[in-house]
Amino acid sequence: MALLDVRHLTFTYPGETRPAVQDVSFSLDAGDFAVLCGATGSGKSTLLRCLKREIAPKGVLTGALLSDGVPLRDLSARDSACRIGFVAQRPEAQIVTDKVWHEMAFGLENLGIPSPVIRRRIAETASYFGLQDWFDRDTAELSGGQKQLLCLASVMVMQPDVLLLDEPTAQLDPIAAQDFLSTLARLNLDLSLTILLIEHRLNTVLPLSNRLLAMENGQLIACGGTRSVAEKLKSHPVLRQAMPDALRLAALLGTEEAPLTVGEGRSLLRRRLQGSRPQLTLPAPPAGGEEALAFSHVFFRYAREGADVLRDLTLTVRSGEFVCLLGGNGTGKTTALSCAAGLLRPYAGRISVFGQNIRKYTGQKLYQHVLVLLPQDVQTLFLRDTVRDELADAQAAPPPALVPLLDRHPYDLSGGEQQLLGLAKVLAAAPRLLLLDEPTKGLDPMARAQVGDFLRSWQAETGGTVVCVTHDPAFAADCATRCILFFRGEAVSDDPVHTFFAGNRYYTTPANLIARGVCDEAITVEEVASLCRSSEGGAAS
Repeated sequence: MALLDVRHLTFTYPGETRPAVQDVSFSLDAGDFAVLCGATGSGKSTLLRCLKREIAPKGVLTGALLSDGVPLRDLSARDSACRIGFVAQRPEAQIVTDKVWHEMAFGLENLGIPSPVIRRRIAETASYFGLQDWFDRDTAELSGGQKQLLCLASVMVMQPDVLLLDEPTAQLDPIAAQDFLSTLARLNLDLSLTILLIEHRLNTVLPLSNRLLAMENGQLIACGGTRSVAEKLKSHPVLRQAMPDALRLAALLGTEEAPLTVGEGRSLLRRRLQGSRPQLTLPAPPAGGEEALAFSHVFFRYAREGADVLRDLTLTVRSGEFVCLLGGNGTGKTTALSCAAGLLRPYAGRISVFGQNIRKYTGQKLYQHVLVLLPQDVQTLFLRDTVRDELADAQAAPPPALVPLLDRHPYDLSGGEQQLLGLAKVLAAAPRLLLLDEPTKGLDPMARAQVGDFLRSWQAETGGTVVCVTHDPAFAADCATRCILFFRGEAVSDDPVHTFFAGNRYYTTPANLIARGVCDEAITVEEVASLCRSSEGGAAS
């Protein structure tokens, strides 16, 4: 009997005529590690929330949802809370207490578990997840990776049979994301825990899984073993962009293979090159324009007695550049962006915008055709009931992708569509400098490419400058002209994009790791494929 059984599930939100999830059927057995993929807005999160009774969306649901043969609606409140765990994308939306230890105890206390049992479970779980060193800390002091690990531990202390996760690494840097996903793999192997995970980092997670489910327009279009489904999806017009770089490389080269890991991709590349070492023609760096943004020996801390978040930060961005700031959670990237936007004031050092000290931009002059900041939570920009009204307020022309959606509420747009709307609104102010805080957070590769195309078009038309905080190396590889690595509040490396990724082992792209030792400068799948074509007589792109 399946541990989780979904039969002909259809769900429609109130006021909508088209179902968000339509006739979806699948089952998971004990010990399955299943990944649910699909474009932004395809119904993945709606489906996942329907499987957790306490947070199921309001609307009309038909079909059957069974846990170990028992309908979910018939489970007792205790069984429903314990047997199916849920970890959300934003840990801040899930943490409800002020101390780490209390967060772990919260669910058990609400179930009336005896105190000795609570203490034993918390001690065992904290030891398993390595939380001892920060067990007594305030939850507000934790990094993004620590917060998400705490959310996972707080769910696992309830001892669920099934774990549902909705893009849990969306706000994590690549190293923290790898650690979190490795923890999930360990739980799956050690405890035979059944996992259903929505995730866009398929390069990392697919090799860990044994089942792959794919959704499109609310329907389940593929379900089965990971490698067999991935092989089918490598020719899908949309979802192939979400597949691991090794598989995308195989698709571009027209092979019948279905490599999923970096190692398998390296083997494929070396077989195709047969010992040759073709050279990649790199794009010329943009001509350096005037100084657009400069930090000179900047120091900042949030509290008088607190630690410095920015420490002697010095960097320069020139007009026309697209500069990405990368680094771990809590290294000062967002703080630097907020200082550049005039939202925070350093206690030492100088920040200049187009050659003028930022403190000399009095009143609102800094935001009058000089710079704008697109915040991490783009929904904070939306004040009206329709996309049309939002754009009218900003006197902004709608991006082509939003034209069919002008009468939608902004909150009803997908993540990528919300980013495009936010960009259209802030760019209507005609800035010369655009500051972006994680614009691809939670976006699938297709939506990410859409945002990248929009930004490149804006730069080509206006000659504007972009400074972008991101945890997405693939986005930086596609869009950036230069990358800067932050560590403990300092800019520790600053290089052209190809040099940056070629010099890193962890903050780099899977495509670059595939090409290492053959052509270290290749950082995208398309560039790696061009190496093969070049060795076979074609012209390298």
